[in-house]
Amino acid sequence: MLVAVFSIFAASRKDALVDMVEQVHAGFLAAGLGEPTVRLRLSDPPLTAEIAAVQAAAGTKRISSIARVIKRWPELERFVRTTGSVGPGRAQARVMSNVAESGAVEAIDFAILREIAKGVPKSFPCHAIDLHFSVPGFSDGPQLPAQPDLQTLRGLMRAGVDIGAGHPTSPGIGVHDKWWVNGRQRSLAALRIVEADPQAKKLPAPPAEIAALLAACGKVRKTVQVPMLTATAGPAGGLSLEMDQAIRTIVRACRARMSELLNTLPHDLPHQVESAAATAPDGGPGTGPKKPDLVRAFAPLGYDCRGESGSFRLQRRTPGNLTVRLQVDVGNWNSSVVAFMQVIGMVNGHGFKATLPLHASRHAVRGEVRGVELPSQFPIGSAERWAQIVDNLATLVAALDRSFVPEIEAITGPSPEWFRPEHS
Repeated sequence: MLVAVFSIFAASRKDALVDMVEQVHAGFLAAGLGEPTVRLRLSDPPLTAEIAAVQAAAGTKRISSIARVIKRWPELERFVRTTGSVGPGRAQARVMSNVAESGAVEAIDFAILREIAKGVPKSFPCHAIDLHFSVPGFSDGPQLPAQPDLQTLRGLMRAGVDIGAGHPTSPGIGVHDKWWVNGRQRSLAALRIVEADPQAKKLPAPPAEIAALLAACGKVRKTVQVPMLTATAGPAGGLSLEMDQAIRTIVRACRARMSELLNTLPHDLPHQVESAAATAPDGGPGTGPKKPDLVRAFAPLGYDCRGESGSFRLQRRTPGNLTVRLQVDVGNWNSSVVAFMQVIGMVNGHGFKATLPLHASRHAVRGEVRGVELPSQFPIGSAERWAQIVDNLATLVAALDRSFVPEIEAITGPSPEWFRPEHS
């Protein structure tokens, strides 16, 4: 069984990008792995005809980092191309990449790559820059394409891999730096494909030289495991049609009895809040921090709680090694809550998720899609109302832990002891 293991390292945008790039490059050499192959992708901001017209009218000067790079290193011009769609309202972006459409990589002297990284973002204020380092034998299994297909990308994102943050999609170590509204965003992540034994308690340890390289990259902040099910890799068996249908049947049955569960919640909260002041865009002094109430209510149920603001992830493990995950999003610009429960596991090398919406009140059910009631953003309001919302969610989760979760586990059986889809 092949498993893709993503190691996401702590990466501070306070440090110079070139320091991180040199750290990774030196790690390969110090570990005895030799000079790595480096894939570069540098992009200017996307541009539409409308944006160009506005900039022209305002007299705004558009800076092209790629043009500046070419001016300094004219030999790199052959790596420049335009991506995106043409037509009204469609955005195009100018990119520089040493990866051909066939996937072949044409080497660029690392000294040049280091100087480019050194110039970000002052000399080269690019929209985004990605540097991917790899050597043969970095991981088990087949070599994956540099540009995965759309289905694979969607599967990785559903599994918790942050493609937008630059996490690599092929074995190696990726360094990513990108402009965003609140400043430059930075990430450092590694991807290895591991040959795993479903009966083992742990995944096999990486070879000594790979372990030394990963240690050189710093502290691992989060690990994500994704079962490999692609056209070129993966186990012969997958989730059977019968089991898939059985899981769907349980999910539908639980959603059908959701109204009955919501009538047992301790607080019958209306959808509206008492006053407009209670839902100030900045959270307001009345709402206060959200995490303490989540810890108070869910720690006794066996859930840990991660996150500080905006989004919280609560998880626990079942006796059969399934992961029960609660996603509670409270927003950054408004004061409202949306929550979901997921039961995550693996059967015959195939990962699965059984998902249920969690309603803060029976009045939180606001719509129906194909016969399924969906929650809307439920206003939080005051600190007292937030505590009541959390009490309702905890009561609902406790009931689902006694019914929905064991029903799923009875159908799927245990997952491998080492399978932890995402952990810190």
